[in-house]
Amino acid sequence: MEQLVRYIAEAIVEDKSKIVISTVEVEPGKNTIKLQVPQEELGKVIGRQGRTAKSIRTILAAASIKDGIDNRLEISEAE
Repeated sequence: MEQLVRYIAEAIVEDKSKIVISTVEVEPGKNTIKLQVPQEELGKVIGRQGRTAKSIRTILAAASIKDGIDNRLEISEAE
């Protein structure tokens, strides 16, 4: 799933080298995928009224059905 999120994020963000993605297992069968992008790119990834972020989460949820794992997406500013 990290590869899917990276593919989508790279299509949106200009400086692809600053994208950081990690997966944290919250409990068995539930993961949180953390997407970190530079502050100046954060608005592009979230989109107007969160539409882009919602779309990414929808794609992630649809792809996760095949694996049977509940993947959540958390978007934040890279450090």
